[in-house]
Amino acid sequence: MFKYYFEQIHNVEIWPIISLAIFFTFFIGLLWWVFRMDRSYVDKMSNLPIDEL
Repeated sequence: MFKYYFEQIHNVEIWPIISLAIFFTFFIGLLWWVFRMDRSYVDKMSNLPIDEL
């Protein structure tokens, strides 16, 4: 049923490629941020729930 709707959209085949590129870029950016994160910041954030007790 949805196949007929997608046939009416011009250049519909590009949208899955764009969404995959956005996901891949976000995932790589997130990995880059995690690996470059300062260790003292990670320790501070991990102790945050304990410090409030």
